[in-house]
Amino acid sequence: MTFSKFGLDQEILSALETLELTAPTSIQDQAIPEILEGHDLIATAQTGSGKTAAFCLPILQALKSGEKAKPNHVRCLIIAPTRELAIQLNANIKAFNEFLTLRHQVIFGGVRILPQRKYLKRGSDILVATPGRLLDLHQRGDILFDSLTHLVLDEADRLLDLGFAKELDQIIQALPKQRQTLLFSATFAPPIKKLAKKILNQPKDVTTIQKAAAKPNINQWLHPVDKKRKTELLLELLNRKPHAQVIVFTNTKKNADLVAEALNEDGISAGALHSDRTQDERIHVFDQFKNNEISILVATDVAARGIDIQNLPLVINYDLPKVSEDYIHRIGRTGRAGHAGQAFSIASADEFDALLDIEALTGKKIIRKYIDGFHPDHDIPLQRKAKPTKSKKDTKKTAEKKPTLADKPNDGLRSNPFAVMKKK
Repeated sequence: MTFSKFGLDQEILSALETLELTAPTSIQDQAIPEILEGHDLIATAQTGSGKTAAFCLPILQALKSGEKAKPNHVRCLIIAPTRELAIQLNANIKAFNEFLTLRHQVIFGGVRILPQRKYLKRGSDILVATPGRLLDLHQRGDILFDSLTHLVLDEADRLLDLGFAKELDQIIQALPKQRQTLLFSATFAPPIKKLAKKILNQPKDVTTIQKAAAKPNINQWLHPVDKKRKTELLLELLNRKPHAQVIVFTNTKKNADLVAEALNEDGISAGALHSDRTQDERIHVFDQFKNNEISILVATDVAARGIDIQNLPLVINYDLPKVSEDYIHRIGRTGRAGHAGQAFSIASADEFDALLDIEALTGKKIIRKYIDGFHPDHDIPLQRKAKPTKSKKDTKKTAEKKPTLADKPNDGLRSNPFAVMKKK
């Protein structure tokens, strides 16, 4: 089974051959024919499933034979939730477009707007954009949608999570009603269903979501440890078995900075990636990691969206994610394209609820491995304790008498700010 079965032009097939992409993934196999036929699409797919090619290839096929974009006009708009994802999408489009002549641009906030205004004047066959900067440039008259034929919302669930619903509404209102719309999301929660109903026209539904625990090429396990010793254990594990490239996930920007600092102090080259860093700093850290100048990238979930590292051997959860679906995104960065991957978590007792949510989502218990010298004083329970049930005798006894403030006049002083006044 090869990409040639889709009827893609030779220029696109040659680019795929250069990239050594020979067989379509499940999402590509299902989505590409539907998009080529002109249908709207809602697709649920995990990170690393090949969804970018699933929408890029048929869009390139559709655009290559049409009239080039006029100045400031856009033919295809791809909206991404973060700058990192937007940059990665544009890089992928560049690779797929190697033997074509379509103009593609990327715009995002956090950088000077004037250069973006300048190159938008040339027109964009494909424009990749984050919502805020896109809306700003459209309102300035630098982006015109009269010629738009395709709209893609990539990682739509994250777009809503980051609070872009209002911006999306404004942007979509400005687009031609006659267009092909593709919505890609890792989840199909009620807000996504509502958005899909609003913007899609008789869409085809494609899903490739599988339970993460069912992926045989990703080994997952968990190291229980007391919270105060998490960093110490992380250093121990990384020093025991060094890896060329590792992504460490934290839940907060503060933890990302603290962990990166601790690693560097221990002689392990690391950089922190989060939204408080300037755009130049974030690009610099990511380039260092991609070029093997640093071995550890410590990142928050939002900042790491769109990061694509081939053959990443290991992902570490320094904090278990509060949203269980983010666990799927995190571990999905390793074990790509059939390669073996590893993902382990360093967890403490206060993360028990998060662990239960993840195990419920994946449908499998995560194996626990205790490290000598780091056995926790407060271990993570194996299961949630059942609530004690009151006997009928206890219930009857409790109901016999309800004490009042008159019985113990001082009992109400803490909960009732007016109790002292009443006493007087």
